[in-house]
Amino acid sequence: MPVFTDDGRREGDYEMSGSAGATGGMRSRDQGILLAGTVGKSGMVVGLVTASGKYTPLNTAAADGSQTAAGILFSNVDASAADKRAVFHVREMEAHDAKLIWPAGISAPNKAAAIAALKTKGIIVRT
Repeated sequence: MPVFTDDGRREGDYEMSGSAGATGGMRSRDQGILLAGTVGKSGMVVGLVTASGKYTPLNTAAADGSQTAAGILFSNVDASAADKRAVFHVREMEAHDAKLIWPAGISAPNKAAAIAALKTKGIIVRT
């Protein structure tokens, strides 16, 4: 049975296709830590803070690693009070752009750079 987010969408609804591993697992996904202070939503584009190795919402104005798109949060995760383990798409998948959550007011050049960064990981953003 699918799990639905609080806005009525299915978790991972942005996923158009993913890569299955040799053992049948989802090779496209990986576990990681969502940084405290974040209320993450399924489809949120994330960056990876270099110093901590934790994911946080993409912040194109940052200089800590989170300015570079590193993946997509799979499901809603409330890390507002503390770091939380979460599942992220980090490789070899296709995502529907209209269903991704981008930073508010992201400029066209910054969004293009984020899409290019995701592409280096095999994450293809489709319109």
